[in-house]
Amino acid sequence: MADHEQEHAMAKPTTDVPALNISRIKNKDRRREEYVKLKRQKKKEKRERQKKRKKEEDELGDKAPPKKIPKTIENTRVYDETMVDPQDQEVLYDEANDEIAPYFNRETTPKILITTSDRPRSRTTRLCAELADSIPNAEVYYRRGLALKKVIPQAIGRDFTDLVIINEDRKIPNGLLICHLPDGPTVHFKMSSVKLAKEIRRCGKSTEHRPELILNNFNTRLGHTIGRVIASLFPHDPEFRGRQVVTFHNQRDYIFFRRHRYIFKNGKRVGLQEIGPRFTLKLRSLQKGTFNSKYGEYEWIHKRHEMDSSRRKFHL
Repeated sequence: MADHEQEHAMAKPTTDVPALNISRIKNKDRRREEYVKLKRQKKKEKRERQKKRKKEEDELGDKAPPKKIPKTIENTRVYDETMVDPQDQEVLYDEANDEIAPYFNRETTPKILITTSDRPRSRTTRLCAELADSIPNAEVYYRRGLALKKVIPQAIGRDFTDLVIINEDRKIPNGLLICHLPDGPTVHFKMSSVKLAKEIRRCGKSTEHRPELILNNFNTRLGHTIGRVIASLFPHDPEFRGRQVVTFHNQRDYIFFRRHRYIFKNGKRVGLQEIGPRFTLKLRSLQKGTFNSKYGEYEWIHKRHEMDSSRRKFHL
């Protein structure tokens, strides 16, 4: 009986083949070959699944089930109680009575003063010039030992509506501060990934037309305030014939600044050419009133260890 069972077990085909653990292959070249084979196989299986799904959709026509929306960090974000409803009466009241309301009521015209930290390096000065080219009615002033507390009243006296300050560290621009005049608020950003126009491939040339402004994904009360501060830098009436657009796109609390020229192709497609500059902002603080590092009253400060506990929680 035992011999019969042993013979039957030996005759039974084995179909379970253990999966190859590529990381355990010691030979580097063979390990790379196996990895390429695995990647190629996965791509082939993915194409087959796509073909099968498309065939089923074509057969079902209008009765085909809707495409599944893939889960991303953005669409699975932790719910924030401060998400803004544009028609909320409390929000509308706050907007009608805040410091930026005169701009949205068209009582003021943006006039921007762009300056730097004390004795800036060449990269920062070039960024200031390109930023002044991006924002209509902006002037650049390079500080030479003048305290910021003295710059603010001078800017107010010359009817500037906003003060933009670019800070640097080790010859690299690393911070941007927007101070809305005369009563604030003041917004401080960390700046990173700066690229000047000459560093952007196939970069286009700008014109003097007023650009269109796009603000994406500023959905919370805090984000709404930041968006209003940014919007107050640009004139209300863009010149569409210039086909220039400035974009501030918020994604996972990182604000991406881009500037493009667009053109319509065949009435349907749109072609984009980047003009520059390009940089990324991360909100550090929102302060009431004009800039005051010692006695300023802060509405919001980024506290990394407390606020960044979840990858799916965002503040803007």
